[in-house]
Amino acid sequence: MKRVSIFGATGSIGQNTIDLIRRAPDEYQVVALSGGANIKQLAQDAIELGAEVAVTCYGARLDELRNALAGSGVDAQAGSSAIKEAAGRPADWIMSAIVGVAGLVPSLEAVKQGATLALANKESLVAAGPLLMRLARENNATILPVDSEHSAVFQALIGEDMSAVERVIITASGGAFRDWPIDKIRTATVADASSHPNWDMGQRITIDSASMFNKSLELIEAKEFFAILPSQIETLVHPESMIHALVGFNDGALMAHVGPPDMRHAIGFALHWPERRKLPVERLDLAKIGSFTFRAPDEARYPALRLAREVMELGGLSGAVFNGAKERALDHFIAGSIGFLDMAQVVEQVLSQMDADNRLRNADITLDTVQAADHMARQIADIKSKAVAA
Repeated sequence: MKRVSIFGATGSIGQNTIDLIRRAPDEYQVVALSGGANIKQLAQDAIELGAEVAVTCYGARLDELRNALAGSGVDAQAGSSAIKEAAGRPADWIMSAIVGVAGLVPSLEAVKQGATLALANKESLVAAGPLLMRLARENNATILPVDSEHSAVFQALIGEDMSAVERVIITASGGAFRDWPIDKIRTATVADASSHPNWDMGQRITIDSASMFNKSLELIEAKEFFAILPSQIETLVHPESMIHALVGFNDGALMAHVGPPDMRHAIGFALHWPERRKLPVERLDLAKIGSFTFRAPDEARYPALRLAREVMELGGLSGAVFNGAKERALDHFIAGSIGFLDMAQVVEQVLSQMDADNRLRNADITLDTVQAADHMARQIADIKSKAVAA
């Protein structure tokens, strides 16, 4: 049996992972599940799957989790140190799907033990890509991308020589505001930004999709994972969300990955790799679909894309700063203290201030320096957000 752990089990990626495991229970032994405030779901899944331990990130919810697991034999834990300990428990396959930089430590613990890391946490590569990839090499760990776009690129590259790759095209739905006039976007509300046209996701990632900050993270992630130049990475708005990515080769050919907008495809590919198994996803009827549409992204509408390119060129700790500032700016938008387009302005100001003396590009990348850069970026983002609000 394959020993598996799922960090971020109560989110959409975690629930889709559990759905696949539930369909073949005799093949998997669940080691650890982690979640946030949805204690009922976390306990229910842990009991059903026979997990060794269930962890909530909220220390104050430990008693609630213990009560929900009473008599089940599942160990209840809480807090960041417990998540780290759970990620270090021996497992063959570990899903890292915690949203935000909080997912970095479980990702690092997974590769340290030489496990297969199914990586859905973008921030692990954005904030600490060189560190994560180095530790994976040193410990003979395997990292498999679970973002649909990066899974698509990974699959298109199977059997190919990276030296023949000219470009990688990451597609984007365009989010909630892809057809809005820019002037209207300036006054967009949290409710407006929280509805995605194609995907059913949590609030934060849905808003990040509307602002293209989510796609910006994916551009940086592609650079780190596939070790390609920023100039080789392109973005294309594809409203149907069925072509997840394309790879262009030196003979002019484009290899596209086409599939339904269902995260179980990318999750299942990583779960069963190196096999390709049957999955419970829709089979596309191309004649019924009729056509696919594409458009170039407008950076006036999506300034986060320009910032991502600057981060890719800077390197160093700029990814950690970019993500930390983005997360705090998003907090302020959700709280109603800044506007939708103000988020990019705040992130740009934080990047500019923190790289004033080239500190970001020349820094060593360790867990300590990444966490310090993240912490400082959040503090400055708070200051900049208050200034914007004033």
